[in-house]
Amino acid sequence: MDRITYLGHASVLLELEGTRILTDPLLLDRVFHLYRLSALVPAEHYLNIDAVLISHNHWDHLDLRSLRKLDRDTRLILPHGVGAMMQRRGYPNLEELREGEGTQVGSVRVEATHASHIGGRPLVSVSTGCSGYLIQGRRKIQFFGDTDFFAGMAEIADDLDVTLVPVAGWGPTLGDGHMDPQQAAEALDLLQPRLAIPIHWGTF
Repeated sequence: MDRITYLGHASVLLELEGTRILTDPLLLDRVFHLYRLSALVPAEHYLNIDAVLISHNHWDHLDLRSLRKLDRDTRLILPHGVGAMMQRRGYPNLEELREGEGTQVGSVRVEATHASHIGGRPLVSVSTGCSGYLIQGRRKIQFFGDTDFFAGMAEIADDLDVTLVPVAGWGPTLGDGHMDPQQAAEALDLLQPRLAIPIHWGTF
């Protein structure tokens, strides 16, 4: 049975046609000055993962301490430019995708899509790629880790079953590169999924 489990912030477990995909795992109780308000993620939600989708390398989307909870050989699918950072940290199973490129994960296909956001780790690295991902099998699911509203959302895919849409974040405002609730609603009007699941809110 297909299942989607929201784990908090931009972390979602997708169980599709026997394939387990985890997005932007953030599994701990804090990130710097941000404290988790919801319960910690049970271990069964991040064991035996077929692939991890990383949308970009901001601290709250590429959390190295959370990744240490997974098997070191877990396949990481990353935006272009992020792989070198993870290779230096000893992760052997890396695949970078540019916008429009795709790869097969078990029974589903993953394609990198546009996201209106700027990657990079402040104080550590220069700007790098940022991706959304379209996951396709029997169902079509669009994941945005972080994005601002952009008109091209209407062209990402026809007949979407689910959109994981980021709304706000961890403070009163996050500035450019993010959507407030009104913008998220406008984005969904373009994307037209059968089901929308808001993410990136209420966790920290």
